Amino acid sequence: MGLIENIKEKAKTQLRTIVLPESEDERVLQAAQQVLTDKTANVVLIGNEEKVKSDAAACGANIEGAQIIDPKNFADIEKYIDELVTLRAKKGLSKEDATEIMTTEPRFFGCMMVRLGDADGLVAGSNSPTSDVLRAAMQVIKTAPGIKTVSSTFVMETADGKFGDNGLILFSDCAVLPDPNAEQLADIAASTAATASSVVGLVPRVAMLSFSTMGSAKHPLVEKVQNAVQILKDRNVDFAFDGEMQADAAIVEAIGAKKAPNSKVAGTANVLVFPDLQSGNIGYKLVQRFAGAAAHGPIVQGLNKPVNDLSRGCSVEDISNLVAITATQVV
Repeated sequence: MGLIENIKEKAKTQLRTIVLPESEDERVLQAAQQVLTDKTANVVLIGNEEKVKSDAAACGANIEGAQIIDPKNFADIEKYIDELVTLRAKKGLSKEDATEIMTTEPRFFGCMMVRLGDADGLVAGSNSPTSDVLRAAMQVIKTAPGIKTVSSTFVMETADGKFGDNGLILFSDCAVLPDPNAEQLADIAASTAATASSVVGLVPRVAMLSFSTMGSAKHPLVEKVQNAVQILKDRNVDFAFDGEMQADAAIVEAIGAKKAPNSKVAGTANVLVFPDLQSGNIGYKLVQRFAGAAAHGPIVQGLNKPVNDLSRGCSVEDISNLVAITATQVV
């Protein structure tokens, strides 16, 4: 059984409620049908009920069983508006502007559902840029306690099962933060370790990557990763980690034993934290194309409650899969 099948089976054991705010996209409606058929989550669609049902019928999507909420007719809309005013008080958001946002911006409305416990998570982005999805999430849901950094991870699933845990290895951050500092790298490591455990079911072993292994090179870029490792030590985190180390030392046992003989992570890492977005994004795409690996994600991390972003070129299957992943992030 592959990773997604395992995640879907896990999601079925405790049904979560996931908001799909972009009901104007027929792929979202078709994915809602798939999620309901698979029984991996309860579904909330945001929009005018008559139009959502009409659009679903037009594209052949059976959304019976989904909850449809129109913010303009929502009984608790005043509660949502007041909460947004409170959240954005320092920015001077007026009640009038908050009302406009809550009744016309489905991503903000959906995030408020999640914040206030009326839903467990949200999946969006098929019909909007990443910046819109993350803006709503960061302004409404905020970051998790102890974490100041929103980041992402890809779960790479390789066919030969040679690296990581039976071919599963997480790459972070490949989609969100261009140039993380040392503290942000430490946050990314902690968030990815949590994703490895909660979503993938792995015991995380985190390698902090660099072009240097254990001081073999000296450069400010190396020092940034070394400082991130020290921050993790100072935080006394509850997962295995080490660094700085080169990628081959992180995943190849023989090389790890030679370059970092005293490390409990070298050679067996199942989480790779890249020093910046360029290296992470390039790295996952090379592995995806050269090795034929499946790249599941990006999974957004570091938020207080789960929100995930889709590519605007996503498929119906991508959406339904991400709904299951989001459901397993709920704690």
